Amino acid sequence: MSDSRLRPTLVLPIAGARLRPWQLTDAAALTACANDEGVAQNLRDTFPFPYHMEDARWYLEFVATTNSPDLHLAIEVDGAAGGGISIIFKNDVERRSAEIGYWLGRRYWGRGIMTAAAQALTDYTFAHFDVCRLFAGVFAHNTASARVLEKCGYELEGRLRKSITKKGQTIDSLLYAIVNEQ
Repeated sequence: MSDSRLRPTLVLPIAGARLRPWQLTDAAALTACANDEGVAQNLRDTFPFPYHMEDARWYLEFVATTNSPDLHLAIEVDGAAGGGISIIFKNDVERRSAEIGYWLGRRYWGRGIMTAAAQALTDYTFAHFDVCRLFAGVFAHNTASARVLEKCGYELEGRLRKSITKKGQTIDSLLYAIVNEQ
């Protein structure tokens, strides 16, 4: 396939859910799942808490209109958006690397959905783009996210000491990566 990186129209079925493009009509479901401190505590500050309908509308408008090559997909569970997963393509000397990021609403935790989503998007990215390395940064205390990556074949490359500041605390992060040797 080409490396055109057009906004995806893909739908990837996964265990118990599917990955699909975000829709403007996802605002209410997005707000309901994202407005949870337990979700926000392990994400960048650009993911607000509390999460309001205006935040959802802004994000959905952004992904609908951006010219960025990045992939931003909804994780649809039981017919509604229950989380999100993204691939952020790097450039310049890092142009064959991309970052994966994800979150899932609390009511869907523990069902294997996030592992299936990360695996599906990892496989899709390696198959359809000129990317040889996917990586993710994980807050050191977020063992569930680290486990998702490990189940998908990502390896711990290192501990970045005092690399994240969240809610006034500076903590370590863990750098995970998977390399496509083909």
